[in-house]
Amino acid sequence: MQSPESSSSAAPVLLNIGGTKYATTAETLTQREPDSMLAAMFSGRHTLPQHPTTGAVFVDRDGKHFRHILNWLRDGAIPTLSESEYHQLLREAEYYQLLGLADYINEKLALKKTDNSCEAELTRKDVIKCIQAQKIRFRGLNLSGLDLSKLDLSEVDFSYACIERTNFSCANLHKAKFRLVEAAHSTFEQANLHECELTGANLQEAVLDRANVQSANLQDACLMGCSFIETDVRSAHLQNANLTGADLNGANLEGANLKGAKLSGANLQGANLQRAYLREVDLRETDLTGAKLGGANLLGAIR
Repeated sequence: MQSPESSSSAAPVLLNIGGTKYATTAETLTQREPDSMLAAMFSGRHTLPQHPTTGAVFVDRDGKHFRHILNWLRDGAIPTLSESEYHQLLREAEYYQLLGLADYINEKLALKKTDNSCEAELTRKDVIKCIQAQKIRFRGLNLSGLDLSKLDLSEVDFSYACIERTNFSCANLHKAKFRLVEAAHSTFEQANLHECELTGANLQEAVLDRANVQSANLQDACLMGCSFIETDVRSAHLQNANLTGADLNGANLEGANLKGAKLSGANLQGANLQRAYLREVDLRETDLTGAKLGGANLLGAIR
C-alpha cells in the first residue's frame, strides 16, 4: 500500500472485508473519524499487506455490515435497522474504533427502548376484567399511558410496574402497592391513595392534586417536580423522599414524617405542617410563606 505522500487520497482503495470486496478512497476512510483504526491504517503512516494481484487490503471482519460503515464515513448516516442489526453493527463500530458511529447507534437503541417502554401490555378493558378477580397483581407489567381513571383498584399490587403517563384520576387505590414503580408524569388527581405503599417509587413530575395520600408510605420515593396542590398528606411517611421543586401549595402535611427529605426549591406556601417531623431538614430554599408550623419538630432543621 502506497502512502498518501506518493498517491492521491482520492485514488481508489480496494478492501476485502471477510471475503466481501469494497472500493473506496483513503479520504473517505480518514476524514469523518480521524481517530479511528481505519483512519490510522490508511493515513499513510503504515505499510499494509496487499493481495499480490488485486492490491486489496484484507480485514478479517464481517463484510455484511461494512457497507453501513462506508455509508457512515461517506455521508454521516445509516439506514434504519432492526435492534439486533444495530447491536451487530455496534460491535463492528467498536472494533474499528468509530466513536461517532458508536454514539449514533447507541442513541438509536435508546430511542427504540423508549418507544418500546411506551407500549402498554394491557388495555383498560383488560384491567377491568382483571380487577374482578379476588387478588389482582400487575407486578412488573407495562401499563404506561393507560386511562385507569375512576376504577376501583384498591389493594392491587403494581409493584415494579412501568406506569409512566398513566391516568389514575379519581381512582380508588386504597392500600394499593406501588413499590419501586416507574410512574413519572402520571396523574393521580383526586385519587384515593390512603395507606398506599409507594416505597422507592419514581413519581417525578406526577400530578397528585387534591388526592388523599393520608398515611401512605413514600419513603425514598422520587417526587421531584410533583404537584401536591391541596393534597391530604396527613401522617404520610416521607423519610428521605426527594421533593426537590415539588409544589405542595396548600397541602395538609399534619403529622407527616419528613425526616431526611429533600425540599430544595419546594413550594409549601399555605401548607399545614403542624406536628410534622422536620428534624434536620434543610429548609433554606423552601418557600414556607403562610405555612402552619405549630408543634412541628424542627430540631436541627436548617432555615
